[in-house]
Amino acid sequence: MTIVIIEDEPAIADTLVHILEMDGFDVHWFTTAGAGCEYLQQHPADLLILDVGLPDGNGFDVCKQLRQYSAIPIIFLTARSDEIDRVVGLEIGADDYVTKPFSPREMLARVKLRLKKLHPPLTSVATEQAPKWQAKNFDYYYKGAALGLTALEFKLLDALITHTPRVLSRAQLLDATQAPSDCGYERNIDSHIKAIRVKMKRYDCAESLKTKRGFGYYFEDIA
Repeated sequence: MTIVIIEDEPAIADTLVHILEMDGFDVHWFTTAGAGCEYLQQHPADLLILDVGLPDGNGFDVCKQLRQYSAIPIIFLTARSDEIDRVVGLEIGADDYVTKPFSPREMLARVKLRLKKLHPPLTSVATEQAPKWQAKNFDYYYKGAALGLTALEFKLLDALITHTPRVLSRAQLLDATQAPSDCGYERNIDSHIKAIRVKMKRYDCAESLKTKRGFGYYFEDIA
Protein backbone atom coordinates (compact mmCIF):
# COMPACT_ATOMS: atom_id res chain seq x y z
CA MET A 1 0.00 0.00 0.00
CA THR A 2 1.09 3.55 -0.76
CA ILE A 3 1.28 6.30 1.86
CA VAL A 4 2.00 9.95 1.08
CA ILE A 5 3.54 12.25 3.71
CA ILE A 6 3.42 16.05 3.37
CA GLU A 7 5.64 17.33 6.18
CA ASP A 8 8.34 20.02 6.07
CA GLU A 9 10.31 18.90 9.14
CA PRO A 10 12.92 16.33 7.97
CA ALA A 11 13.42 14.77 11.42
CA ILE A 12 9.73 13.99 11.79
CA ALA A 13 9.36 12.84 8.19
CA ASP A 14 12.42 10.57 8.44
CA THR A 15 10.92 8.88 11.50
CA LEU A 16 7.62 8.31 9.72
CA VAL A 17 9.22 7.06 6.52
CA HIS A 18 11.43 4.63 8.46
CA ILE A 19 8.68 3.06 10.58
CA LEU A 20 6.24 2.81 7.67
CA GLU A 21 8.76 1.32 5.25
CA MET A 22 9.85 -1.17 7.91
CA ASP A 23 6.24 -2.33 8.00
CA GLY A 24 6.17 -2.82 4.23
CA PHE A 25 4.47 0.38 3.05
CA ASP A 26 5.47 2.26 -0.11
CA VAL A 27 6.10 5.79 1.20
CA HIS A 28 6.42 9.07 -0.72
CA TRP A 29 7.49 12.17 1.22
CA PHE A 30 7.01 15.80 0.14
CA THR A 31 8.00 18.97 1.97
CA THR A 32 5.43 21.29 0.36
CA ALA A 33 1.69 21.22 -0.23
CA GLY A 34 2.16 21.95 -3.93
CA ALA A 35 4.45 18.99 -4.58
CA GLY A 36 2.31 16.60 -2.53
CA CYS A 37 -0.95 17.61 -4.19
CA GLU A 38 0.59 17.36 -7.65
CA TYR A 39 1.67 13.79 -6.89
CA LEU A 40 -1.76 12.83 -5.54
CA GLN A 41 -3.48 14.16 -8.65
CA GLN A 42 -1.42 11.85 -10.83
CA HIS A 43 -0.89 8.75 -8.68
CA PRO A 44 -3.15 6.52 -6.57
CA ALA A 45 -2.41 6.41 -2.85
CA ASP A 46 -4.04 4.67 0.11
CA LEU A 47 -3.49 7.24 2.87
CA LEU A 48 -2.13 10.75 3.45
CA ILE A 49 -0.30 12.03 6.53
CA LEU A 50 -0.66 15.80 6.31
CA ASP A 51 1.09 18.48 8.37
CA VAL A 52 -1.12 21.49 9.18
CA GLY A 53 1.66 24.09 9.02
CA LEU A 54 3.45 24.00 5.65
CA PRO A 55 5.81 26.52 4.04
CA ASP A 56 3.52 27.10 1.05
CA GLY A 57 0.07 26.68 2.57
CA ASN A 58 -2.22 25.45 5.29
CA GLY A 59 -3.00 21.77 5.77
CA PHE A 60 -6.68 22.58 6.29
CA ASP A 61 -6.81 24.21 2.85
CA VAL A 62 -5.04 21.22 1.32
CA CYS A 63 -7.61 18.89 2.87
CA LYS A 64 -10.49 20.96 1.47
CA GLN A 65 -8.89 20.88 -1.98
CA LEU A 66 -8.34 17.12 -1.91
CA ARG A 67 -11.89 16.43 -0.78
CA GLN A 68 -13.13 17.93 -4.05
CA TYR A 69 -11.89 14.89 -5.95
CA SER A 70 -10.54 12.31 -3.51
CA ALA A 71 -11.75 10.29 -0.52
CA ILE A 72 -8.23 9.25 0.52
CA PRO A 73 -7.95 8.84 4.33
CA ILE A 74 -6.17 11.85 5.83
CA ILE A 75 -4.36 11.94 9.18
CA PHE A 76 -3.47 15.46 10.28
CA LEU A 77 -0.09 15.87 11.99
CA THR A 78 0.43 19.11 13.91
CA ALA A 79 1.96 20.78 16.93
CA ARG A 80 -1.35 22.57 17.56
CA SER A 81 -3.32 20.69 20.20
CA ASP A 82 -6.24 23.10 20.69
CA GLU A 83 -9.61 21.40 20.62
CA ILE A 84 -10.96 23.85 18.03
CA ASP A 85 -8.19 22.84 15.60
CA ARG A 86 -9.02 19.16 16.02
CA VAL A 87 -12.72 19.84 15.48
CA VAL A 88 -12.10 21.94 12.38
CA GLY A 89 -9.77 19.32 10.95
CA LEU A 90 -12.31 16.55 11.38
CA GLU A 91 -15.22 18.65 10.14
CA ILE A 92 -13.53 19.47 6.83
CA GLY A 93 -12.90 15.82 6.04
CA ALA A 94 -9.87 14.52 7.95
CA ASP A 95 -10.06 11.01 9.39
CA ASP A 96 -7.72 11.44 12.34
CA TYR A 97 -5.63 14.04 14.17
CA VAL A 98 -2.22 13.42 15.79
CA THR A 99 -0.32 16.07 17.76
CA LYS A 100 3.46 16.45 17.98
CA PRO A 101 5.41 14.99 19.66
CA PHE A 102 3.94 11.59 18.90
CA SER A 103 4.80 7.95 19.36
CA PRO A 104 5.88 6.33 16.08
CA ARG A 105 4.19 3.09 17.16
CA GLU A 106 0.96 4.94 17.86
CA MET A 107 1.08 6.57 14.43
CA LEU A 108 1.67 3.18 12.80
CA ALA A 109 -1.31 1.77 14.69
CA ARG A 110 -3.51 4.68 13.57
CA VAL A 111 -2.42 4.22 9.95
CA LYS A 112 -3.26 0.52 10.04
CA LEU A 113 -6.63 1.23 11.64
CA ARG A 114 -7.60 3.69 8.89
CA LEU A 115 -6.47 1.32 6.16
CA LYS A 116 -8.35 -1.57 7.76
CA LYS A 117 -11.55 0.49 7.73
CA LEU A 118 -10.93 1.46 4.11
CA HIS A 119 -10.16 -2.10 2.94
CA PRO A 120 -12.11 -4.51 5.14
CA PRO A 121 -11.42 -8.19 4.43
CA LEU A 122 -13.83 -9.70 1.91
CA THR A 123 -15.38 -13.07 2.62
CA SER A 124 -15.76 -15.45 -0.28
CA VAL A 125 -19.56 -15.09 -0.16
CA ALA A 126 -19.39 -11.30 -0.16
CA THR A 127 -16.99 -11.35 -3.08
CA GLU A 128 -19.26 -13.59 -5.11
CA GLN A 129 -22.31 -11.41 -4.44
CA ALA A 130 -20.61 -8.07 -5.09
CA PRO A 131 -21.12 -6.40 -8.50
CA LYS A 132 -18.37 -7.14 -10.99
CA TRP A 133 -17.64 -3.42 -11.48
CA GLN A 134 -17.87 -0.96 -8.60
CA ALA A 135 -16.91 2.70 -8.25
CA LYS A 136 -15.90 3.79 -4.76
CA ASN A 137 -13.29 6.03 -3.16
CA PHE A 138 -12.70 7.62 -6.58
CA ASP A 139 -11.42 4.34 -8.01
CA TYR A 140 -12.93 1.42 -9.94
CA TYR A 141 -12.98 -2.09 -8.48
CA TYR A 142 -13.17 -5.24 -10.60
CA LYS A 143 -14.47 -8.24 -8.63
CA GLY A 144 -13.45 -6.48 -5.42
CA ALA A 145 -9.92 -5.53 -6.56
CA ALA A 146 -8.98 -1.85 -6.95
CA LEU A 147 -7.52 -0.85 -10.31
CA GLY A 148 -5.52 1.98 -8.72
CA LEU A 149 -6.64 4.74 -11.09
CA THR A 150 -5.49 8.34 -10.98
CA ALA A 151 -8.16 11.04 -10.65
CA LEU A 152 -8.16 11.67 -14.40
CA GLU A 153 -8.20 7.95 -15.28
CA PHE A 154 -11.14 7.43 -12.94
CA LYS A 155 -13.14 10.17 -14.67
CA LEU A 156 -12.43 8.67 -18.09
CA LEU A 157 -13.40 5.12 -17.17
CA ASP A 158 -16.42 6.35 -15.23
CA ALA A 159 -17.67 8.24 -18.30
CA LEU A 160 -17.25 5.17 -20.52
CA ILE A 161 -18.95 2.78 -18.08
CA THR A 162 -21.77 5.24 -17.39
CA HIS A 163 -22.49 5.64 -21.11
CA THR A 164 -22.21 1.94 -22.05
CA PRO A 165 -22.41 0.97 -24.92
CA ARG A 166 -22.20 4.45 -26.43
CA VAL A 167 -18.99 5.43 -28.21
CA LEU A 168 -17.42 8.58 -26.76
CA SER A 169 -15.12 10.78 -28.82
CA ARG A 170 -11.88 12.19 -27.45
CA ALA A 171 -13.56 15.59 -27.12
CA GLN A 172 -16.42 14.05 -25.10
CA LEU A 173 -13.94 12.25 -22.87
CA LEU A 174 -12.06 15.51 -22.38
CA ASP A 175 -15.33 17.11 -21.24
CA ALA A 176 -15.76 14.25 -18.76
CA THR A 177 -12.41 15.12 -17.12
CA GLN A 178 -13.56 18.73 -16.67
CA ALA A 179 -10.17 19.87 -17.89
CA PRO A 180 -9.92 23.17 -19.82
CA SER A 181 -10.29 22.62 -23.56
CA ASP A 182 -7.04 24.47 -24.25
CA CYS A 183 -4.86 22.54 -21.79
CA GLY A 184 -3.73 19.93 -24.34
CA TYR A 185 -5.38 16.94 -22.68
CA GLU A 186 -7.39 15.90 -25.74
CA ARG A 187 -4.30 14.76 -27.64
CA ASN A 188 -3.26 12.76 -24.55
CA ILE A 189 -6.55 10.87 -24.16
CA ASP A 190 -5.05 7.89 -25.99
CA SER A 191 -2.16 7.74 -23.52
CA HIS A 192 -4.52 7.79 -20.54
CA ILE A 193 -6.71 5.06 -22.09
CA LYS A 194 -3.58 2.97 -22.61
CA ALA A 195 -2.62 3.45 -18.95
CA ILE A 196 -6.11 2.33 -17.85
CA ARG A 197 -5.84 -0.78 -20.01
CA VAL A 198 -2.49 -1.66 -18.45
CA LYS A 199 -4.10 -1.56 -15.00
CA MET A 200 -7.13 -3.54 -16.20
CA LYS A 201 -4.87 -6.14 -17.79
CA ARG A 202 -3.65 -7.22 -14.35
CA TYR A 203 -7.15 -8.60 -13.76
CA ASP A 204 -7.73 -9.88 -17.32
CA CYS A 205 -10.48 -7.35 -18.03
CA ALA A 206 -8.73 -4.98 -20.45
CA GLU A 207 -10.79 -6.29 -23.38
CA SER A 208 -13.82 -4.51 -21.93
CA LEU A 209 -12.33 -1.13 -22.90
CA LYS A 210 -12.68 -0.98 -26.68
CA THR A 211 -11.61 1.31 -29.50
CA LYS A 212 -13.92 2.39 -32.31
CA ARG A 213 -11.44 3.42 -34.96
CA GLY A 214 -12.05 6.90 -36.30
CA PHE A 215 -14.58 7.69 -33.57
CA GLY A 216 -13.32 7.08 -30.03
CA TYR A 217 -13.75 4.55 -27.23
CA TYR A 218 -16.52 2.55 -25.57
CA PHE A 219 -16.99 0.10 -22.73
CA GLU A 220 -18.39 -3.42 -23.11
CA ASP A 221 -18.46 -5.76 -20.11
CA ILE A 222 -17.19 -8.97 -21.70
CA ALA A 223 -14.58 -9.96 -19.12
